Amino acid sequence: MDFEHGITAIDTGFHRPQFDASHLIIEGGRAAFIDVGTNYSIPFLLAELDAKGIARDAVDYVIVTHVHLDHAGGAGEIMRQLPNARLAVHPRGAPHMINPARLVASASSVYGAEEVQRTYGELVPVPAERVVEIRDEAVIDFAGRPLRCLDTPGHARHHFSVWDERSRSFFSGDTFGLSYREFDTAKGAFILPTTTPVQFDPVALKGSIARMLLFKPDAIFLTHYSRVSDIERLGRDLFKQIDAMVAIAESSAGQPDRHEFLKQKLAELYIGWALAHGCVMARERMMELLASDIELNAQGLEIWLDHGRR
Repeated sequence: MDFEHGITAIDTGFHRPQFDASHLIIEGGRAAFIDVGTNYSIPFLLAELDAKGIARDAVDYVIVTHVHLDHAGGAGEIMRQLPNARLAVHPRGAPHMINPARLVASASSVYGAEEVQRTYGELVPVPAERVVEIRDEAVIDFAGRPLRCLDTPGHARHHFSVWDERSRSFFSGDTFGLSYREFDTAKGAFILPTTTPVQFDPVALKGSIARMLLFKPDAIFLTHYSRVSDIERLGRDLFKQIDAMVAIAESSAGQPDRHEFLKQKLAELYIGWALAHGCVMARERMMELLASDIELNAQGLEIWLDHGRR
């Protein structure tokens, strides 16, 4: 889907339609990708370049907001296809792009080795000399179009978000939550925070969101899924939901099956919010669309309870 200011959302084909987006920015005949999906996503990204008449050697940057595999799993593979591109990544994530062995091991501990191989494929290392470490407030000069990068932890400690002054938009990875288009109503987009193992930090996440809101963005481009507006409302909703999720986590002490308790309470929270937002789809369909996020958010809250609280 094409937007103004040379921005295109590309469905990476991961999991289901309109679940995982890569964003292509074109400026003066040059191109940059922000988040790239998995190895299996790369044909879709290259096809979009071909459709727009952009040569492979005209791509200057592959920018990954963080190194979770649905965002950066295909980075090494696409870098092999783009001879002039540099990979922009958070300093904490750079070693995992150069040597993805620990990244694969971490994902395997969550999903299982066979599932990681089936879902993401064989991760390809990125040569160190092609990696650019992006620190807080770094500005990427993309064909004269400044892309300002902010360190935005909370979902992960190796996460940054990209401010594009031209479009007055952020590319937020997972920091500004997820918003599936199936849940859109007359009230606009519906949004949820995402914890995801293993580095959820609710205080840091709220701080990152608050920092982004100071820019008064016209829109935010989410990896899950693409452009949302009415940003002040969505920010308020995220703050409320983060607080509600923390309260659920703290109420789980002493439960005989804490994980199932968290899943049940998160499902009740999200379905309740969706109904209040005016969603009319069947509850079963809502649960189907949110099942993986409920599972991962429950895991993220458990790890935070056990290891992350201060």
